Amino acid sequence: MEEKNCSMTPFLPAAELKKSYDIFGHFYTVAVSPDEVASCRSVLEIIDKRQTPGDVNIICDRQPDAVFIMMNPGSSQPLVEVDNHIVADEISKLPISLVPTKPDTTQYQVMRVMRYCGWRHVRVLNLSDLRSPKSPVFIKTFERLEATCGYDAHSIFAPARQNELTKKLPKNRETPLVFAWGLSDKLSPLIARCLNAIPPQQNYTGLLAEGTADKYRHPLPTLQRDKETWFRNMIQLCEPA
Repeated sequence: MEEKNCSMTPFLPAAELKKSYDIFGHFYTVAVSPDEVASCRSVLEIIDKRQTPGDVNIICDRQPDAVFIMMNPGSSQPLVEVDNHIVADEISKLPISLVPTKPDTTQYQVMRVMRYCGWRHVRVLNLSDLRSPKSPVFIKTFERLEATCGYDAHSIFAPARQNELTKKLPKNRETPLVFAWGLSDKLSPLIARCLNAIPPQQNYTGLLAEGTADKYRHPLPTLQRDKETWFRNMIQLCEPA
């Protein structure tokens, strides 16, 4: 089989990618205290339109071709009204219901990797479910919730959500986890929690930043040329179908 030339692989525009993939997410709000409600997303499913079932909720039971783990859901939004409320101490009973989702720019990077690798279904998990498009705001929020409310279950890697995590991780240990949560040292507690919760035999990959042990480059650096560099470096790590 002839090898693909990564340097010649086109960097497809979002408009073209939209034609090929459906995106579904599970959104919820959680009352972390009597005075505060947090907006969250627990999972994102990116799936080849040809594979989308009539009942989208069965996607949760399918085994993905890869699982990306990133920082937090960013600016991704549901395309329909969602009314999923839960209180903090019932987080382990969180029911999953998928709805059509507006992707953000980061997810188009994932789709580009999917197209190259021949993956039809990728699941996206995050170090934290907290929805916030601005990283500094997100970091301050999760630090405050953990310090003042003692609430760590905003992360699927928290002990209270172990059963949920087990269902969302691939059953086949050869299915890759792609670490892509970024370089901030502020994420270290969440990263440690994540790595401790993942089975040690699980296959994983990602663009590890030089001089670090656990900081993997995020798909969406600021400059366009760096976005293209991330994509080309990433597909070199992923075994094409």
